[in-house]
Amino acid sequence: MKILVVGSGGREHALGWKLKQSPLVSEVISAPGNPGLAELGRTVPIKAEDTRELAAFAMREQVGLVVIGPEAAAAAGLADALSQVGVPCFGPSKAAAELEASKAFMKEFCFRHGVPTAEYKVFDDAIRAKAYLGDREPPFVIKADGLAGGKGVVIAETRRDADAAIDEILFLRKFGTAGQRIVIEDFLPGEEASFFALCDGETAIPLVAAQDHKRAYDGDKGPNTGGMGAYSPAPVFTDAVRDQTMERIILPTLRGMKAEGRPFVGVLFAGLMITPEGPKLIEFNVRFGDPECQTLMRRLKSDLAPVLLAAAKGELAAAAPLEWDPRPAVTVVYAAQGYPDEPLTGSVIRGLADASLVPDVEVFHAGTRLDEDGTLRAAGGRVLNVTAVGETLKDAIGSAYDAVRRVDWPGGFCRSDIGWRALSL
Repeated sequence: MKILVVGSGGREHALGWKLKQSPLVSEVISAPGNPGLAELGRTVPIKAEDTRELAAFAMREQVGLVVIGPEAAAAAGLADALSQVGVPCFGPSKAAAELEASKAFMKEFCFRHGVPTAEYKVFDDAIRAKAYLGDREPPFVIKADGLAGGKGVVIAETRRDADAAIDEILFLRKFGTAGQRIVIEDFLPGEEASFFALCDGETAIPLVAAQDHKRAYDGDKGPNTGGMGAYSPAPVFTDAVRDQTMERIILPTLRGMKAEGRPFVGVLFAGLMITPEGPKLIEFNVRFGDPECQTLMRRLKSDLAPVLLAAAKGELAAAAPLEWDPRPAVTVVYAAQGYPDEPLTGSVIRGLADASLVPDVEVFHAGTRLDEDGTLRAAGGRVLNVTAVGETLKDAIGSAYDAVRRVDWPGGFCRSDIGWRALSL
């Protein structure tokens, strides 16, 4: 069958790379794609949010499965448009995508269905938001309600920082319409982990966990980003924590969404804080994490195509168990200077062929463009994802950074400590 991967980032390149390996797949098409995806198959210049044009293309091309990459496509209603023309889609409806599209909805849903998460309040007025902080103790967690590309969260260490964040979001509209409301929630102590489950509306299949690195600079310093690296497995995510997460978070959410008339189909991404009382939900995302997806695709041994198709058709209960490479995997994000606030685009990137020669390394394109003369340039904030597997996590990290050093790109930077938590154990 033909598969259409919607999106243009590193997550989508990794999904296309894995789907291309399936004997069931005759062609991987991507929209709008990127230079890396173009090496796997056709790219079509249709934006991820253009639901009508994507649905028409999928029907015209007799696509057997559409895989939604970015949250914006899900929130725009792509799955609904595809349903109207009878094309199977791995991804949630617009109503189900509200779990990510509105943090206020997500928090209210969790409290309705007993999903453990931090206490919170929602505000659209800066004066009331600041008054709520009152004599509460920092740090404060302040979130834009809507979609902000993974950058709409501020962890304010002081009251002054919190007041500034509230003003930036509500008054200065730092995140545009995504910041018409804010959610202020209690800070949860513990260690973060990213957990994923494939869902078909009724059944959920757990994937392995990963740990992301959100801060821009070494030592978890600097502003929050969409993610500067990831590794899997995450030592903090034990089998017991996995079972607790399924029973307390994933399955109640699946039941609750069905009961509210929003059955969830796709991948449910739970951003977790592993606390002394067990896992608690920080936020839900309704798509694969980026860069966690790149790491997971490197470890997945099973054929991805049939399980995604089974989820789209409501047949996950009959799907074969997934097999995973026991070796650890790591992803290092190579970002443009100035990221996340004002990334500098247009700089020339060389050396990818040399980087790809490192054993067990794959380089995924995340924010690149190719000039007519074949020159590769940076075209986004997070530009390249250098992934590696190894017999140990230390081996995988060593290979990834060996490949990073072979990339000739003065306009980029990366963290040098991806995986530090696990290595320090």
